[in-house]
Amino acid sequence: MNESTEVIQELLQSIGLDNDYRTESLTLLEKGRSRYLRDLKLNFTSTLTSAHLTAKECALLALSIAVNNNNNPLTVYFTKYAEQNEATAEEIAEAVGCASLLASNNVFYRFRHFTQKEKYTQIPARIRMQLMMKPVTGKEFFELMSLAVSAVNGCEMCVNAHEDSLIKLATTEERIFDAVRIASLITATGKVIF
Repeated sequence: MNESTEVIQELLQSIGLDNDYRTESLTLLEKGRSRYLRDLKLNFTSTLTSAHLTAKECALLALSIAVNNNNNPLTVYFTKYAEQNEATAEEIAEAVGCASLLASNNVFYRFRHFTQKEKYTQIPARIRMQLMMKPVTGKEFFELMSLAVSAVNGCEMCVNAHEDSLIKLATTEERIFDAVRIASLITATGKVIF
């Protein structure tokens, strides 16, 4: 067994997948004996830790991103990881709901931003957002998940609005940065494990 295969097996075991699990992307990295595989494994492992977020918060953020990215293996993994870190069924459902709601908002607000037409800012959005009003994870953490999903979805207007809300809620920039770092690493992992 070559080093690339060993690293892949370590990554797959950490995610809870069988050693023979492969996607075309993973196979190409393995065949090319890519040094990136070790980075991928270490980056994935680093999503589970943060000096500024609890393990439960890391899990819920990662879950929200996995759902946003339609990634079933990572959704299953981070659901279990969230449960192991005492996330309730309601908190897990909220992370899933956040991904769905923000996907809608990100499309809508990107459209408004791209067109830059005053008329579109005057027409009511008519998108229900009750989930944002009294989140079970708390306003600050829901904003953090919303920012992370918006960053992944590339909505500048939403990123700026959620970051501003977080600063007003006295969230540290380090906490914000870690949330986006986790979102970026889950997205990267999802390009190979899906």
